[in-house]
Parts: sequence; C-alpha cells; structure tokens
Amino acid sequence: MAGEAEVKFLDGDFRIVRPGAFVRCAVTDLPIPLEELKYWSVDRQEAYSTPEAVLRRQRESRD
Repeated sequence: MAGEAEVKFLDGDFRIVRPGAFVRCAVTDLPIPLEELKYWSVDRQEAYSTPEAVLRRQRESRD
C-alpha cells in the first residue's frame, strides 16, 4: 500500500477514502505516515506534521 492516501478528517479520528501509506502536511509538504498522523483540521481537511505546523497555519489564516 505505497503512495499517498486520501483521508477524511473527523473529530478525533479519520477515515481512509483511498488507501495509501501517507498523507502530506499542508504546511511543510512532508509525508506523514498514517500510523504517525496526530494533527489535523476537520474544518480545513488538512493534515499537519507537527504542532508547530498547526500554529503556523493558524497564524497564516489570521493574516
């Protein structure tokens, strides 16, 4: 199951729409293995690699 997955982000969980090994961080574009995915936005339907990436995205949306 190599390649990028398509994921639906839910509150406290996510659902795999298209199987794959990873998703990409919306801020850094780094691949995030699905088993390591911890941070995402339900509203934006975006994944984030680190808490810092989450904060960066929040700051960008306020500007």
